[in-house]
Amino acid sequence: MTETSDTARFKPAPLGRITSGSVQLDAILGGGFPSNSINMLMGEPGSGKTILAETLIFANASADGRPILYLTTLSEPLEKVVRYLQQFSFYDDEKLMSGAIRYESLGEELAKNGISALVPKLREIIKTMSPKIIVIDSFKAIHDLSTSLPEMRQMLYEVSGLLTAYEVTAFFLGEYSEDQIPSYPEFAVADAMVELARKKQGTRDERYLRVLKLRGSNYQEGLHAFRITEDGLHVFPRLTSPDIPMRYTANNERLSTGVEGLDRIMQGGVWAAGATLLEGPTGAGKTTLALQFILEGLKRGESGLYVNFQENPTQLARSIESLGWNFDEARKKGLHLLYASPVELQIDSILVELFRTIKEHDIRRVVVDSIGDLIVAASDLNRLYSYLYALVQHFIARRVVCMMTLETTSAGVVPMEGQISALTDAILRLGVELDGGKARRTLQIVKARGTNHDLDVQELRITSRGVEVG
Repeated sequence: MTETSDTARFKPAPLGRITSGSVQLDAILGGGFPSNSINMLMGEPGSGKTILAETLIFANASADGRPILYLTTLSEPLEKVVRYLQQFSFYDDEKLMSGAIRYESLGEELAKNGISALVPKLREIIKTMSPKIIVIDSFKAIHDLSTSLPEMRQMLYEVSGLLTAYEVTAFFLGEYSEDQIPSYPEFAVADAMVELARKKQGTRDERYLRVLKLRGSNYQEGLHAFRITEDGLHVFPRLTSPDIPMRYTANNERLSTGVEGLDRIMQGGVWAAGATLLEGPTGAGKTTLALQFILEGLKRGESGLYVNFQENPTQLARSIESLGWNFDEARKKGLHLLYASPVELQIDSILVELFRTIKEHDIRRVVVDSIGDLIVAASDLNRLYSYLYALVQHFIARRVVCMMTLETTSAGVVPMEGQISALTDAILRLGVELDGGKARRTLQIVKARGTNHDLDVQELRITSRGVEVG
């Protein structure tokens, strides 16, 4: 159908964007912060608001364009702000020396004249400097100086009109809480609101950000983890399920596990796009079987990724060599390792590296050893379930076969065991039984979708060649 002239006339222009300085955060925001907008960066002291704002201004500064202005109020002295800024890798002294970025303090004017000093000062700055971005840190300090709600509303009305008329993008930073949003008038004029927060998790803090409002943008909702590093904010977008075409064409390809006897009782192996769970107690052979699965892929020219949280690379290399492989040779054939200590494990943080490795090296087999470490590291089990569901769906969509391990104990049910089982196509239960005072390892297929499998308990042996079943 041909577009009419009236339709073409009212077609909206693309929304201009300001980069946040982080590729991942820009993706969450649907491309970045809108140009010529008013944006609130809120959170408790120490949550990362100032670092985010400073990363942003250095990413957008250019000597041949309109300058960027960073205004401090009655919070930290200007000299202190700049001193700490210099510790980050994104700091560029040339951008300050050239005037592309300017730092000024409003503290003296605000202390003397209250919030009535803000509009004249902004008007003077905008007319003389024509900045493209203005940051006010902390805007909450200005709110606290106001003597009445009408005074605050009037000031915001004038500030909003001034910024809009001169096409200035503004960022207001403040120690606001979510319950203040309905009653504080600055949120009514904001085009975007981003909250940064910290949550205590065991002996460490986990940091999250979420977008509460973003006009004209299809942004990603929910909690997104981040870390503060020497490069600024390192953001890990929340994992969501992939877009999977709604078609009902079966993929009947199976992949060998590399375990003698196991492929036979599983009708050829595991599904080529699916997930298998290995569950059992310590010493039952879960890691050995998982490694054998990855090494079998290397024999067949299929790159593999082993993600683990317990054995460091040195320990894992020893396990690989005990199966008759040279570790360096395995790496040359396509073995990739992703190790994260369970002590500092942040479940979102491994995703960026995981998917980068899968894409860059055409990974066909993945092992996650172990799911139990993710359960311990997670601060919210409901969020962890969503994370695992989306992770498995991404593997399926990419035609990657996944094997996960889960350690069980005699003390009781493992948290989320039933939910995790529901995510998988097959469940192999490994065990250690005493028979006349003699221990033996066992394996039972308790679930295998689309497979006419044997439910009987099989003997499992670990030999110099690896795992054997039956």
